[in-house]
Amino acid sequence: MGRFNVQAGLKKLTQAGKKSKLLNIAIVLAGMIVIAMAASPNFLTKFNLQSVVRDLAFVSIIATGQSCLLLLGELDLSVGKMASLSGVLAGIMMVQLGFHPAPVLVVCLLLGGIFGLLNGTIITRLRLNAMVVTIGMQGLYGGINLVLTKGKAIINIPQSIQFLGKGDLLGIPMPFVFTVIILLLVLFITQKTVFGRYIYAIGNSRDAAEILGINVTFVRTLTYGLVGVLSAFAGILMVARLGASQPSIGDAWPMNSIAASVIGGVALTGGIGNPAGALLGACIISIIQNMIVLLGVNVYWQTAVSGVVVVLAISFDSIGIIIQNRAARRRALAANKERI
Repeated sequence: MGRFNVQAGLKKLTQAGKKSKLLNIAIVLAGMIVIAMAASPNFLTKFNLQSVVRDLAFVSIIATGQSCLLLLGELDLSVGKMASLSGVLAGIMMVQLGFHPAPVLVVCLLLGGIFGLLNGTIITRLRLNAMVVTIGMQGLYGGINLVLTKGKAIINIPQSIQFLGKGDLLGIPMPFVFTVIILLLVLFITQKTVFGRYIYAIGNSRDAAEILGINVTFVRTLTYGLVGVLSAFAGILMVARLGASQPSIGDAWPMNSIAASVIGGVALTGGIGNPAGALLGACIISIIQNMIVLLGVNVYWQTAVSGVVVVLAISFDSIGIIIQNRAARRRALAANKERI
């Protein structure tokens, strides 16, 4: 009987969270593509499409992990610096120490996981605010980056690893191929496993999840570790694409990953959304940025537009809640008038 109650409670906590707005977001994306096609004949060229898909892949990988944290009602602002530090460490090991790229890739993914677990451990064990802690850790990882590189790029990355960032599979850029694989894995975890149900349950109500016996600290910490691994992987892919390890890699990824997730229907308050929406959100952001370039708008406006997109994205939830509350009040007032 007790087990039945726990399962029933867990189902109730996760049921609302799995509601998704993917169809509406896909329609918006389709509309953006139509507008882009009409605005510029160069949008549908093979070179431009491959460029857009390759660029959005990196943010999508980060956003996929970030969406898992947002489902918990948390976030990580150090993802960009974890990515760049992992990329710098990979460059040092391959170029300066002469290690083979294959074991370097594995080691850097493990290091990324450790960075993420460190973030999660500090946040959960000391019960600190995730935003404040990850801003601090962003400074730590960025500082280590500068110490190791002195602000200079590490060049001469081995050709054998550059295929991961520059190559393609049947015309599809390799970074995007990895994005799809990662998204499928994360979707399986979040939608088909007990761990995924725990993520939704904690995002809906952390207190209720604890009452049900869920190890909230473990789930939160492990999710931060997953984000660290994905950040490291995105950083290494960018190194492979550039052919150099640069300490500036990933500077815009924290905000863009949050914006992509929220545009994709993942609620900042936790418990609602689908990681697949992060990919759709990243597509929308990338198309907007690409149109700025194709239409010849000053390149410096890209930063301004990205900032506007982020603000609008994180405002969606609040605007939606305000509209819902007002509609609920109107219905309540109408019901009271009918009774009178």
